Amino acid sequence: MAKVNYDNILIAVDGSEAANKAFQRALSLAKINDAKLIITHVIDTRAFATAEAYDQTIISQTEKYSEELIQTYVDQLKEAGISKYETKIDFGSPKVKIAKDIANEFDTDLIVCGATGLNAVERFLMGSVSESITRYATCDVLVVR
Repeated sequence: MAKVNYDNILIAVDGSEAANKAFQRALSLAKINDAKLIITHVIDTRAFATAEAYDQTIISQTEKYSEELIQTYVDQLKEAGISKYETKIDFGSPKVKIAKDIANEFDTDLIVCGATGLNAVERFLMGSVSESITRYATCDVLVVR
C-alpha cells in the first residue's frame, strides 16, 4: 500500500465494538505512514447533568474508567511495535471536542472513528458523533464500519 502522508492520526475511542474496529484501522495506517497515533476519549459532561452538583465520586469513577480504557489501547499499540503515540482524555461534548479542539491541539491530518458508538438513544435524537466529526473536521476523516 502506498504511503498517503499522514503524520498525526487521531483515533477516538469509547470502548464500543465500532471503536475497536476503528482503532485497528488507525493502527494499520499509523504503521504504513510511520505516523504518530493520538488516542482520545472524551468524557461527555452531559452525562453528569443529573448528578447532584457533579458528584465527585461519579466523576472520579468515570476518569478512572477512561484511563483504564485508554491503557488497553496503549497496550495494543506497544504489542504492535508502535512507539509514537500520545493520549488525551478530555471533558465536554465528543462532537465538538474531537473535531475542533483535540484535532487542532495535535495538528491532526486524519481522524479515525467508528461508525457507531455506545449511545444509540443520543444518536437517534441528535445525530452521531462520527457524523458531527465529518461535518466539522478540517482534516481527512475515516469512518470505519
